[in-house]
Amino acid sequence: MDVGAADFGRSLPRLRGRVRRAAFLAFDMEFTGLHSASLQNDKLSSGSVPSLFDSPVERYLKAKQSVQRFTVTQLGLAIFSNESSNNIQFLSHYGFDYNKFLKDGIPYMNEAQEKILHQQLLEGSRKVSSTLDRDVLKKAIDEVTCWITEAKEEETMILQDLSGYQMLEVQLVLRQALQNVWTQPLGIKKVVVKKVSPQRRRLLENSPYDCCQKELILLSARGFTNLFQILVQAKKPLVGHNMLMDLMHLHDKFYKPLPESYEEFKRNIHNLFPVLLDTKTVTKSIWKKCQFPRVSSLMEVYAVLCSSNLNIKDSMCPEIAFASDCSRYAEKKSPHEAGYDAFLCGSVLLKSAHLLLCTSTDGAVEADPSFPQYLSVLAEYLNKVNFIRGGVSSINFSGEDVPCHHPPLLVVHVRGWPGLNEREIYQEFKALCHFDVRRLSKNQFLLLSNKFKQVRLVLRDYKHHPHLRISVYRHWRHSPGVSCLLQVSGVVALWSLLAFVLGGAPRCLF
Repeated sequence: MDVGAADFGRSLPRLRGRVRRAAFLAFDMEFTGLHSASLQNDKLSSGSVPSLFDSPVERYLKAKQSVQRFTVTQLGLAIFSNESSNNIQFLSHYGFDYNKFLKDGIPYMNEAQEKILHQQLLEGSRKVSSTLDRDVLKKAIDEVTCWITEAKEEETMILQDLSGYQMLEVQLVLRQALQNVWTQPLGIKKVVVKKVSPQRRRLLENSPYDCCQKELILLSARGFTNLFQILVQAKKPLVGHNMLMDLMHLHDKFYKPLPESYEEFKRNIHNLFPVLLDTKTVTKSIWKKCQFPRVSSLMEVYAVLCSSNLNIKDSMCPEIAFASDCSRYAEKKSPHEAGYDAFLCGSVLLKSAHLLLCTSTDGAVEADPSFPQYLSVLAEYLNKVNFIRGGVSSINFSGEDVPCHHPPLLVVHVRGWPGLNEREIYQEFKALCHFDVRRLSKNQFLLLSNKFKQVRLVLRDYKHHPHLRISVYRHWRHSPGVSCLLQVSGVVALWSLLAFVLGGAPRCLF
């Protein structure tokens, strides 16, 4: 089901109950952007684009820039629970098309933003900061200002087409600007404005039933953060696909601004969600174990796991069904919608786990395997989040990261081709194979690939190139630091030798 700002509050108690009863949760997020790169100083600027050269710390700092620059447009949540019929229940999709996100998006805030809002409310200095809200508020204030000069006490007017937090913002600003009005919501998109006397206004302000009390304002402003806190408290296994950026956005948007420290980020996420499962990590591993085809997208993985080729459609395989009121995705595939992708994530996890269980027991699976049994065969993948093209294969949120075993690094020495830069080096090899490029020195560049075949191909085809000499990188030979040290050592040794020669043989004194 779709949940927007208007009905989010009413849905929250139901969602809380479903989360508490869940076996595990699967989620997916869509953003206004992933990463950005720009051309700077005629180089391939890494910006926040992933590179094979990236260490986990470097990648985290790159991704941190993107997370702070972009916002969340959709969050899909699939709640999987054990039912008596061995069904798993898909629940909810948050967010939809971009226009609906702008019109009816659920607000959210992290802890730092909530503290600021709380302080502003205590001081009575709450200000409106979004451009979208300013336009809505200007229109509302103009309407009320024109109306109130002719209105009599107790007369009312209605402001139309307000959604989400706009309803609270409009009431707060009107009450602050005009001392002879009172406001209250009417339905889900309207606000009633009433002209009142100062005495009546004071009585209404002290009423315990005022919908604009500070606590209610905070609750409404938290928006989706209320559900995020429910997810954190539940401590259910959280499933995603290539979920590093999703986790960073969860941290930044709903918990706290991302820290500078990569290790602190890992600790925070592990405290929030002690059990993480990345279906990309799982499926990459079972390619070999279960003769799993090498497919890339989540939709392709799901299709392969649902195919008869893998022979996992036995009677013990969990049946995955939609809840009765959440059948939209049963009728239509919607790839790249956050809700649908969340459903795919959970489904892929269950089917992968069942495949692994069958493999580990030679097909002798007990009747109705429980989710804890599936977790046991997934133990080696727990808290290992896929790391795209980098120095490690996955980020371990409960321990140390294990380095990748890349093909050997190549070094390109340029001769007779002045002014060559990283972008031109990249273009030179692009037609043949894909390497990440990094400048080593004025006339040297490093090439890194994740395929041994490409390394062998380049070493062979560029063996006699007139301007580019390519060899395997050796630290003792090619590192600028080692070269500098050797040069300094050579100079010192030479001066020592000269001093010895020019100084002559030692003479004895009597």
